[in-house]
Amino acid sequence: MSNHKLKPTEAELDILQILWKLGPSTVKTVHEICGRHKETGYTTTLKLMQIMTEKGLITRELSGKTHIYTALITEEHIKSSAVTELVEEVFEGSAMELVIQTLGHYKPNGEELEEIKRLIRDFEIK
Repeated sequence: MSNHKLKPTEAELDILQILWKLGPSTVKTVHEICGRHKETGYTTTLKLMQIMTEKGLITRELSGKTHIYTALITEEHIKSSAVTELVEEVFEGSAMELVIQTLGHYKPNGEELEEIKRLIRDFEIK
């Protein structure tokens, strides 16, 4: 994977999320899952996945007569890039502002709160 920033479109992100969840999949499978959330044509899904292959977001391998698509970029990489961009562009480089805004608009459940506390303890130790 190249080092340049890859910023998938919303439709590409939908496909990536399916591939991250299911693993290697056919266009048919991806299209059926996409169709549960919004109406789109099969050829639109196919073309989008072909473009994603050209962009290096996914790869395609032939298995018999069927093409199997696999994500080349990890979910963690996309999330990390998105958060970095958000902090830099919206919060002027202040991760603290992002955290304050997030916690001000979203109440973490008990498990999430414990994970946040653990992360803070880990930062204090370092």
